[in-house]
Amino acid sequence: MTTDTTTISTADAAASVADRLADRLADVWVELEERLDRVPVLSRLADGTVTLHDYERLLFNLRQQVVDGSPWISRAASNFDIEHFELRTAAIRHAEEEHRDYLMLERDYVAIGGSLAELRAGRKNLGSEALSGYMFHYADRPNPTGLLGAMFIIEGLGAKRAAGWAERFQEVLGLADNQVHFMQYHQEADSEHTGALEAILTSGMIDEAAADEIVRCAQVVARLYALQLEELDT
Repeated sequence: MTTDTTTISTADAAASVADRLADRLADVWVELEERLDRVPVLSRLADGTVTLHDYERLLFNLRQQVVDGSPWISRAASNFDIEHFELRTAAIRHAEEEHRDYLMLERDYVAIGGSLAELRAGRKNLGSEALSGYMFHYADRPNPTGLLGAMFIIEGLGAKRAAGWAERFQEVLGLADNQVHFMQYHQEADSEHTGALEAILTSGMIDEAAADEIVRCAQVVARLYALQLEELDT
């Protein structure tokens, strides 16, 4: 009976951590949504005054950060020890799925008349520099569990916002599907990723300390991702 009671108590404690973590991440997401509403290019998209040049600039700036996605995930995977085997496996799988994403973005950019050579010669803006620097720095930590918070933000944007942005760009600018494929693709792909992330966050493997790291990382990445969209071409 003691063993059963202990098992139930442990399960209840894990569920409580997961519930609190979900609530805290939801608060971070609300703050991000409010910040995104104030980003100039997204405000123009919402009110229908966005231009093709705006969209070109957005793709140009996103590409410089997107190309770093798979490398920092791979680096994080290499820093999970055997006791975090599930997280290492998930990171390896995710890196494999992400490593061609920037090519879709490049095709969209060329399809709207952009120069591939100029795109590939571009540099990160101030926000992208900060975001990529933070991601690589964090990925170098032993067992960087906090990066689940980064995934919550980045994959959440793909699953919840990217397709809506693509549809709105098409409505305002008359773009074809092959010009917004990167954003369209991420609704489905990132929905799968967020499902896998939720399974990890509710699996019982996240303790209070890890939950704090996840929330803090989510807060930082949310702020830096918004900054990346605010600081186009800087």
